[in-house]
Amino acid sequence: MTPADTGASTTVDAAASVSSSDAPDARDSRMAPGGPGYRRMSLALFLAGVATFALLYSTQALLPLISGDMGVTASDASWTVAAATGGLAVFVLPMSALSERFGRRTVMTASLAVAVTVGLLVPFAPSLPALVALRAVQGAALAGLPASATAYLAEEVTPRALVTAIGLFVAGNSVGGMSGRVITGWVAQEWGWRIAVGVIGVLAVACAVAFRLLLPAPKHFTPGSLRPRVLARTVRDHLANPLLRRLYAIGALFMTVFGGVYTVIGYRLAEAPFSLPQGLIGSIFLVYLVGTVSASTAGRLVGRLGRRGALYLGGGTTAAGLLLSLAPSLPLVLLGLVLITAGFFAGHAVASSAVGKTATNGRAQASALYQSAYYVGSSAGSTVGAVAFHSGGWAGTVGVGLLAVAGVVAITVLGSLAARRQVANTPVRVFGLTR
Repeated sequence: MTPADTGASTTVDAAASVSSSDAPDARDSRMAPGGPGYRRMSLALFLAGVATFALLYSTQALLPLISGDMGVTASDASWTVAAATGGLAVFVLPMSALSERFGRRTVMTASLAVAVTVGLLVPFAPSLPALVALRAVQGAALAGLPASATAYLAEEVTPRALVTAIGLFVAGNSVGGMSGRVITGWVAQEWGWRIAVGVIGVLAVACAVAFRLLLPAPKHFTPGSLRPRVLARTVRDHLANPLLRRLYAIGALFMTVFGGVYTVIGYRLAEAPFSLPQGLIGSIFLVYLVGTVSASTAGRLVGRLGRRGALYLGGGTTAAGLLLSLAPSLPLVLLGLVLITAGFFAGHAVASSAVGKTATNGRAQASALYQSAYYVGSSAGSTVGAVAFHSGGWAGTVGVGLLAVAGVVAITVLGSLAARRQVANTPVRVFGLTR
């Protein structure tokens, strides 16, 4: 989703909002639980999610080792993460258009093929610029997965089974993002960062091959034209919507905090007074499991507090975690990471679900724009957070995060004021008369 790994949760909301109103039909030939092809399809997309996010964030837990091996600063090494997420952010919209013309399975297969090929070349990068370039290409290729997977499922799976099927894809995203970081941490501790990313590359190749062999051929896809004018008009309409703009900004700001913290945390834990080994640093990413819980409770939070209240709570929890992480105590730092992760995932889930509800047409493009903003925030957080760490230590990174949280709160307040003005200016009809 991704995002980081939770970026794919946006696609859950978009697809659910598109198809949840469809009535069940006994003659429906689409896949359903217990029916032919459903298990193969579910496993195929789960493995695609694992491969995508294991590759996307494969260098994040290894940045201290990359810095030491290549003799570069934290801010320089952070570009290996920012380039990949930036490539995905830029290409998710074009990839969604290509899938409309050439088919979902075709685009997903080609995307994984390119990404895993690049993944096998990454360990041999002779310099930081070469490594950053390879990672940018890899991120651009991976954009084809979130751009196509939801559309494939919406076309090939019955409406009742759609959310469950996409949930398995999202679970693959989370497992891939978390396990990729943990695996690389422990492998790198024994054999170095190049072997670690090579192991992830081999794992991704296995997932990609299994994906292609397992995924059923589409039966309900109808090719369309690329029609750039229609796409441009839809995108323009979404960007003209003030609420969608605010939601895109909130997603980007939340991810700025998250990307900055988890890009730099390895450096903080490798230094005194903690001096943790690389394997334990990689295991820190198990904290992501907290996000699974907080994201799943976001719906109940919105029910009790409203969307703005839930965003305030997510932002406040994130800010509290940032401040707590300043303590020179490992248990307090870990508790701070738990709060940051819980607040981020809750805020992201609230904002992404609101996009699907707000967009009345062109939901795929609305979702893609959110993902673009989300991964732009990831790239910005990785880069700015590392620069702040280089110049001001962990306190500098925390300062950047607090500014981003303040931005979330400010945007939410402005949205509340705009909604009140709109209500105040809305004419009221009484007995057919406007007053």
